[in-house]
Amino acid sequence: MTALHPAPASMPRTPGEHAAGTALAWLSDDQRATVEAGLHREPFVRAAGAELVNLASNDYLGLSTNPAVLAGAHDAVAQWGAGATASRLVAGTTRAHVDFESEIAAFLGFPAALLFSSGYLANVGAITALAGRSDLIVSDTGTHASLIDGCRLSRARVVVVERGDHRAVRAALADRAERRALVVTDSIYSVDGAAAPVRELYDAARAHAAALLVDEAHALGVRGPGGRGVVADAGLSGAPDLVVTAVASKSLGAQGGIVLGPTVLRDHLIDRARTFIFDTGLNPAAVGAARAALGVLRADPQIPERLRHNVLRMAHRLGVDLPTGPDGSPETSAVLSVILGDPQRAVAAAAACRARGVLVGCFRPPSVPAGTSRLRLTMRADLDAATVDRAADVVGAALGEVGAR
Repeated sequence: MTALHPAPASMPRTPGEHAAGTALAWLSDDQRATVEAGLHREPFVRAAGAELVNLASNDYLGLSTNPAVLAGAHDAVAQWGAGATASRLVAGTTRAHVDFESEIAAFLGFPAALLFSSGYLANVGAITALAGRSDLIVSDTGTHASLIDGCRLSRARVVVVERGDHRAVRAALADRAERRALVVTDSIYSVDGAAAPVRELYDAARAHAAALLVDEAHALGVRGPGGRGVVADAGLSGAPDLVVTAVASKSLGAQGGIVLGPTVLRDHLIDRARTFIFDTGLNPAAVGAARAALGVLRADPQIPERLRHNVLRMAHRLGVDLPTGPDGSPETSAVLSVILGDPQRAVAAAAACRARGVLVGCFRPPSVPAGTSRLRLTMRADLDAATVDRAADVVGAALGEVGAR
């Protein structure tokens, strides 16, 4: 009869067998080294209604607490319940999911959209459904971890080029032996807010019969006409051989990931994207909130301009240089990056800000390359001038404390 439990530890061990209780002992050494390097992370618990000016979240338009958005979440829960209860292919999908997909596709100028439970799952699902062992992916050094993981899981050959180097993309595509190729990029790089040359990347991909996937997570609601993103700004909405991913978890203040493109792409993802097929559908509250937030943005297309004003005000107060475009003019996103170099220094500056009532992001390796640890400030459209100025004073004082000013 087959044993259902391991043999007692007192029984003699066979050659090659190791003592019980040591298999995870390496974790203690690894954790000690992580702490000593200043790279340990520990989420703090936020109290409801805490009086912190939040410059660390991705709630760029301040819609996560908008009354209309909260009402949208409440109504969806009342109608559909707290959870989707299963994969959308198993238990069916709610009308709210389908309506949001239609509305976001129309807003961004694409024939179709498919909603995933997170932006991470959308990127992984899209890439692994579009590329496989016999294909080529050309990515760059600035892509988000979800894009990187999608490339790895696809098992395609991956060529990594320098961020924004469309000439290197052309060279990699021209030199390929693979029949199919996919170019992958963020439109706005999340660490410093710089924009990718989306038009040039699209032209490079099309010249070599490749598709382009653009992650607009940090551009939706921030850049482009009425907040429609960098792709719309480049005049590429709905263009052939173009796939766009976006999220409801940043400017829309909710949760969820979106893949947009032709109708045949949506059909393909439903059949092939494992992160859609095998994942429980996005909860109805998030769908309702995202739909309501999109409605707010449609009704007030000037919200992104208010965000831009606050970004410029904060950058001026702190003396932070913004990324520049091809013509040398400053490009705005919601992100301001203050490089401090040493991770311990960045942690100390972030702690000093929080002690004074301002929450800022603290980015250290592996989120950024070694030697570039930084404060990452994310601005919001709903902050008034007095709040922006007070936050700038706090950040400036914290930088002075750690010797950065």
